[in-house]
Amino acid sequence: MANRVFFSFHYQDVIDFRANVVRNHWLTKPDREVAGFYDASLWERTKSQGGDPALKRLINEGLENTSNSCVLIGSQTWSRPWVRYEVLKSFKRGNHVFGVHINSIKGRDGLTKSLGPNPFTYVGVRFSDDGREATLWEVVNGNWVRYEKIDGAATYACNQVSDPYGGKGFNFSNFYSVYDWSSNDGFNNFANWVK
Repeated sequence: MANRVFFSFHYQDVIDFRANVVRNHWLTKPDREVAGFYDASLWERTKSQGGDPALKRLINEGLENTSNSCVLIGSQTWSRPWVRYEVLKSFKRGNHVFGVHINSIKGRDGLTKSLGPNPFTYVGVRFSDDGREATLWEVVNGNWVRYEKIDGAATYACNQVSDPYGGKGFNFSNFYSVYDWSSNDGFNNFANWVK
């Protein structure tokens, strides 16, 4: 059965067509079941309609009924505030999260780029000593700061985590897999990356 996947990306990678290659590759498959996913994310909805609260609502609605969140990693994806929001919100809701490097895909200029930084390195979580609370964090100007933009608080009650997680902090690169669309044959393997 195909799963609903929320795609998180920097809009520049849509303009350059790299994000579109991944999100639309199902069109060349026999059906969605073979492709392994339904795209549940936002396309080109404007950020100017209602400001930050409206955009958060759109993102939250896009994440509803999804089980996976895929971050399409270009050159500047790691620094995009809404990508960080989508990754941290996905973690909080319990989605399976993974990343796909897309700079190895030829852009509309016919060229590839070197791989962009892993955005999972710049967001993370710290669990309380008893493992019953999680606090979301992000890197800002080289420092880890609490991420207060989801539901107004960085800390929330979570399902109790066991050792070795209790009382420790982790950036998400410790948890989430990252693939390269070209070298890991994303066209044929994307369905295997979705859970």
